[in-house]
Amino acid sequence: MQQQRAKTNLNPISSPHKEDLELDRSLTGYDYELPQELIAQNPVVPRDHSKLLVVNSQDTGIKVEPRHCIFRSLPEQLKSGDLLVMNNTKVYPARLYGRKSTGAEIEVLLLEERQHNCWLALVKPGKRFTRGAKIIFEAKANSSSSPSSLTATVLETDEATGGRLLQFNLPEGMSLVQMLDVFGEVPLPPYITASDAQGAQYQTVYAKVPGAVAAPTAGLHFTPELLQRLGDHGIHQAFVTLHVGVGTFRPVEVEDVKTHKMHEEWISVPSSTVEQIRATQASGGRIVAVGTTVARALEGAAAKGELQPFSGKTDLFIYPGYQWRVVDGLITNFHLPRSSLLMLVSALIGRQRLLNIYQQAISSQYRFYSFGDAMLILPEARTLNSEQ
Repeated sequence: MQQQRAKTNLNPISSPHKEDLELDRSLTGYDYELPQELIAQNPVVPRDHSKLLVVNSQDTGIKVEPRHCIFRSLPEQLKSGDLLVMNNTKVYPARLYGRKSTGAEIEVLLLEERQHNCWLALVKPGKRFTRGAKIIFEAKANSSSSPSSLTATVLETDEATGGRLLQFNLPEGMSLVQMLDVFGEVPLPPYITASDAQGAQYQTVYAKVPGAVAAPTAGLHFTPELLQRLGDHGIHQAFVTLHVGVGTFRPVEVEDVKTHKMHEEWISVPSSTVEQIRATQASGGRIVAVGTTVARALEGAAAKGELQPFSGKTDLFIYPGYQWRVVDGLITNFHLPRSSLLMLVSALIGRQRLLNIYQQAISSQYRFYSFGDAMLILPEARTLNSEQ
C-alpha cells in the first residue's frame, strides 16, 4: 500500500451559466438559514428510525420532489450488487478537563499524536498558555486507575491550528492512548449544547480504528439488523478509514473558495476494498459512499487518476467542477452553511439544487447536523459534468 500524501487533483470544467459558476466558487453561494430548533441535540432511537430524504432523479427544469422515507428502508432504495463503502474510524475520548497549578480550569481537545505521548491539542482558554505551562488532569470519579493523575507540559504553539504541543508525563512503557478511557470523554461537536447522548451513541456500530475527534455521522444511522438486511438484499459492504479532524467543523473563510487551504486528514483505503470496488464496477454495480468522509477517502486515493490502495494524508478539496472518479452515490447528513462538506455534496448534484433540497428538508422539519436525519443521493440523481 502506498504511504504518501494525496494531493488535490481538480479538473474544473466550463459552465454555460457564468453567474452560476461564480456563485459555485463564491463562499456566499453556500449560505442558508436554519432555524435553531432543527439542530439535532440527541440521536433518534433506534438509530435507523431517522428520516431519509431520497434524491432519485436529475432536475431537468421540472420540479422533482425527493422522496421522504425512513432510514431503515435503505435496502429498498438500493439495488442488489451495489456496494456501500463505510468509514470504520472510531472516535476516541479526546476531550480532557484539567487545571493549571493556579487552579484555573482548562479544557483540552486532542488532535493527533506527533511523537510518543506528545500531542497536538486545542487548549481553552489558550491565549496565555505559553511554553512551559503545565496542566494537571485527574482520573474520573470511581476510577481505580494508576496513575490517578496526569501532567502535561506545553512545548510550543502550532501556528497552523492555533493549538499547543503537549508532552504528557507518564510512567515508562505507558501510552496516553491507553489512559484516555479513564481521563477523557468523547467530544461532541460545538453546536450540540444540550444533549443527553451517551458516548456510544456518537460511534457507528462498525467503529473499529481509533483516531477520530468526530464521528462519520452518516454512519450513525446503521444498526446491526439493518446491515444484515442490506446483505440479505445483495447489497455489499466495504470499509475505509478516515480519521475525522477538527477541521471538519471549521467553516471556509475565504470568499473565493478555490483559494481555500483544505485541512489534512489521515486515510487508509486497503487493497481489499479496492478489489471490492473494481469487482462491483465490473459487474455493473454502483459505489455508494456512506458519508463525505468516505467520498473524500476514495477520491483522495484516486487522485492520480485511478483508485489504488493508499495510506497517508489527503488535502483533497472537492467543490463544484470536480471530476468524480470512484463515487456514484452518497449517503450524507445535512451540513453547516459555508462548510467544505456542503461544497462536496454540491459537486455531486449542483449547488443551487442542493440548497433547494435543503429548503424542502427545512420545510419538512428534518433534523440537521451530526445527530440529524440523512439524505440519499442515488447515482441517477447526479448532475452530469457537462451540465454543472
